[in-house]
Amino acid sequence: MLGPVILAASRSDRMRRLISAAPVTRQVVDRFIPGETVDDIVPIIKGLTGRGLELTMDVVGEDITTPEQAAAARDAYLALIDRLSDLGLGERVEMSVKLSMFGQALPGGHELALANVRPVVEAAAAIGTTVTLDAEDHTTLDSMFAVHEELRKDFPQTGCVIQAYLFRTEADARRLAAAGSRVRLVKGAYKEPAEVAYQQKQEIDKAYVRVLRTLMEGEGYPMIGSHDPRLISIAQELARRAGRKLDEYEFQMLYGIRSDEHLRLAAEGHRMRVYTAYGTDWYGYFMRRLAEKPANLRFFARSMISKG
Repeated sequence: MLGPVILAASRSDRMRRLISAAPVTRQVVDRFIPGETVDDIVPIIKGLTGRGLELTMDVVGEDITTPEQAAAARDAYLALIDRLSDLGLGERVEMSVKLSMFGQALPGGHELALANVRPVVEAAAAIGTTVTLDAEDHTTLDSMFAVHEELRKDFPQTGCVIQAYLFRTEADARRLAAAGSRVRLVKGAYKEPAEVAYQQKQEIDKAYVRVLRTLMEGEGYPMIGSHDPRLISIAQELARRAGRKLDEYEFQMLYGIRSDEHLRLAAEGHRMRVYTAYGTDWYGYFMRRLAEKPANLRFFARSMISKG
């Protein structure tokens, strides 16, 4: 019930100021966003890869209002890629990018976002890794898929994200489940109207399974973005039925959530990738994490009460 309220708050400047100013907030944010700079995040990268995990890195920040900010976002990813190259970890760590951060919502935003993200994709390929384009709200998806299609002409390993709660996603999955594609399936974390998206958890879960079956039976590389134990079990069964080997799909989970499960799946031989965000503009990302799962909200509330 609180999920839509929290998602609405994620777009509120007043709530941003209030929550950002709370002394306890930074301690809770650290659970999901373990650093603000590349230097902060390097020990995290080393620690996770040293335990047999892979990563996808997200430099948080979505509310871009100028071309200069979009260029700065591009440069932040390029700096991260340079550091990964120095560490020799390119093949273990990929990038996740939101095109809104690269200027998608600005005038001429589609072309601007493509121009800004292309150097990141090129640099990632040069160190043996790739980029996945994150899905945002439904109004941005046609542009995101068009950028994805354009990038794949030169960098076919470029991935994209689809969201199970959107009505359009089953058709998108059929189109994307082709040889060479890389598709991450998530439930969805934006406040969407009933005209375009399922609203009830049971409906979303059923849609997730339908779309996941399409991806598993297709010729691409599915990436299962979920912490739900039931959906993880279903994914394993669908992979078995489709005759997929353990290296022909992967699981992805957020940093700070079900960390023991990350290690368990990796120990079983699964590819397990940890979605790890860092940066200073953390508010929108943090609020969506609270909205996704009641336990996250309870954790935040308990922390505020105990520090109050």
